[in-house]
Amino acid sequence: MAKILFVVTGSDHWTLADGTRHPTGFWAEEAVVPYEAFKNAGREITVATPGGIVPTVDQASLAPEFNGGQEGAERIAKGLESFTELQGPVRIEDVDLDEYDAVYIPGGHGPMEDLAADADSGALLTRALRSGKPLAVVCHGPSALLAARNPDGTSPFAGYRLTAFTNAEETQGGLADRAAWLLQDRLVEIGADFQEGEPWAPFVIMDRNLVTGQNPSSSAPVAAEVLKALG
Repeated sequence: MAKILFVVTGSDHWTLADGTRHPTGFWAEEAVVPYEAFKNAGREITVATPGGIVPTVDQASLAPEFNGGQEGAERIAKGLESFTELQGPVRIEDVDLDEYDAVYIPGGHGPMEDLAADADSGALLTRALRSGKPLAVVCHGPSALLAARNPDGTSPFAGYRLTAFTNAEETQGGLADRAAWLLQDRLVEIGADFQEGEPWAPFVIMDRNLVTGQNPSSSAPVAAEVLKALG
């Protein structure tokens, strides 16, 4: 049975430019939809967070307006209850990548706070990229790529075609002018070949073993690409 590692933020806030803390965590849909796809395909799931912290769901991600209405919100909430592995995460620093066949990182603004600067997570993602195993990242999850470094200080993701939550989407979401930095800008700065689809529409890029999705609606097709790669 193939094992998939979910690397999830342990932060419950995102520090804005003025120092205030915006409540956040991981985005429910981006965790639940791939989880269900992987479990239905018979895959085993382990969750890892910085320090083994039980992750916090972004409460906004449970609202009907972000889930296509009340019925969608209830489905995601029910799916979250079934995702019991979230309650017993391992520590990222203790992960043995050899035990896993793929790595997946959901978004939410939480990764902007912790995974973007977590050296253990960065080292894990560097190993995952070099291993050839599927490495899949969605929405704000690609902020975790910023912590990955080669010995010479460059990014192992330089030159890779990828996508992530765009400046346009952050602007439309109302937080761009309050953010200390924007994800699209930082990914361009590390040398990634950033690709941008229409705001809020599914958009997935696969470059070698790296699979990236632009926004929450991209999580299902990203999961499908991972399963296809696993065979």
